[in-house]
Formats: sequence, structure tokens, C-alpha cells
Amino acid sequence: MTRTNYGLFILAAILLVLPLLLPNTYYFDIANRMAINAIVVLGLNLLIGYAGQISLGHAGFFGIGAYASAVLTTHFFWPPIVALCAGAAGAALLAAAIAPPIFRLRGHYLAMATLGLGIVISIILKNEAGYTGGPDGMSVSPMSVFGWEIFGERQWYWLFAGILLFSVWACQNLIDSPFGRALRALHGSEVASQVAGVSVARYKVTIFVLSAFFASIMGSLTAHYVGFVTPDTAEFSHSIELVTMVVVGGMASVYGSVLGAVLLTALPQALTTFEGWETVAFGTILMLSMIFLPKGLVPTLAAKFGSPR
Repeated sequence: MTRTNYGLFILAAILLVLPLLLPNTYYFDIANRMAINAIVVLGLNLLIGYAGQISLGHAGFFGIGAYASAVLTTHFFWPPIVALCAGAAGAALLAAAIAPPIFRLRGHYLAMATLGLGIVISIILKNEAGYTGGPDGMSVSPMSVFGWEIFGERQWYWLFAGILLFSVWACQNLIDSPFGRALRALHGSEVASQVAGVSVARYKVTIFVLSAFFASIMGSLTAHYVGFVTPDTAEFSHSIELVTMVVVGGMASVYGSVLGAVLLTALPQALTTFEGWETVAFGTILMLSMIFLPKGLVPTLAAKFGSPR
């Protein structure tokens, strides 16, 4: 068994055993939200960690998926699975349209451009109150596939666990492919990549579209899972949370994406006992992590004890 398959096997074993250890639906809900964030962060880490392209508006694509499912099923009576596919296609097309001009920018100019994109999407969702419910949000119909309705935290857990396993497997295979090697070369040096024959613009656009596609699908599923959606899903603060998960877990690390999402989803719940000081405690933990683990948890541990991805 290769090291890659070994890590996937451990993750699968954890996901199979975990339901036996969760005492009630509250903990199932937290586990589901961990999986949702992990899947989105996997796609974002391909963009930031491997391709070296920052995105501070990624929650916008999550919001597009969520509202595509909400609006199309509620106002136009589309089947949920068709609405999900339409949202993912719309997010991918938007990403493909804006990526070429955006990725001509570098550094903080690129960060500001992606930030502006997320803000525009959030404003549109708030202002189109006739369809989206405005700042108050709107309810979303349950997810059904060919007449079978998914309900309850336990059923959703198995769906999210399956998608997470597939996403980890897909990301690992992508990274080991020629496409993944081109991404890493792009991160190292765009000039050297061009000299080696890598189409820098094409790879930037492709990975941006792929990460937007990931986010939109999970936005749609989250909307159906929660049963309600608000513009907060596309807010700047949500984008920052996703980027923080990438950084804390470890950039250019598949399992770092998963670990970062798990920790930063569970941490706010664990800090509620601080009664009003949980934000301060959360910020302090993140600050200390960046000081003593600047490369992220998984890369730091890998450098010390081994080299898992």
C-alpha cells in the first residue's frame, strides 16, 4: 500500500468509526459542517497552496451554489439535483469569465480583486430581495434524488463523508498528475514555468474554475442540509475563515486542508465556555499557531516525523 493510499485508508476508517462515537445529532451536525468546510478548503488549497494564487472572495462561489439551489427550487420548482448542477455550472462559467483579467494581477492587487468579487456577489444577494429574501435569507426545500429524500443529520453524514473521501482521492491524483506538477512549477516561478512550456494563463484559469466548482456544489448541498440560506454564506468573513483553514492546516497539503477545516470548525464550539471571550481566545490560538507553526500543522509535523501529504 502506497503512502497516499495509506492516508486515504486511515481517513476512511475514521469516517466509518466516527458515527459510533457521536452521542447525538448535535455532534453529527458539527461533523457534517467539518466535512463541508474540508471539501471547500480542498479546492481552495489547490488554488492557494499548489498554484500560489490567492482568493479572498471564495465564499462568493459558495453563496452562488447555495442561492442557485434556493431560488431555482423555490421560485421555479426545479428538481434539487438540477438546480445544484445549474449553480455549479454558473459558478464555473463566472470563474472562467473573470479569471483571465484577474490573474493578470499579482500580490495584493490580486487579493483585492478577488475580495471585490466576493463583495459584489454578496451585495447582489442582499439587494435582489424579491428572489433571495434579502438580508433575512430564505428557506430551501429538502434535497431529493429520484424521489428519495435525504433528511436527518445521520443520512447527511454519510453523503458528506463519501464526498470528502472522493475529494481527497481526486485531489491526490490531480497533484500526482502532470497537471499537478505544472501547478507546483507555477507556484515556484511563473517565468521558469513558461520557459518549460507551461501555459501559465491556462493553468491559472483552470484551477480557479475547479475550486469555484467545488465551492458551489458544497454551497448547494449546505443550503439543502440546513434548510435555510442567508447572504452571510457569501460574506468576506466566510472567505477569510476558509483561507485561515488552508493556512492553519498547511498550504500545499491535502490532509492539511482536512485537518485545518476540522480544527477551525470545532474550535469555536469548544470555546463557547469562555462566555464572550471566545473570539479573543480564537484569535490568540490562531496567532500562536502562525508564530510557532508558520508552515501549517501538517507540513510542520511531516517535516518532523515523516512526510504524509
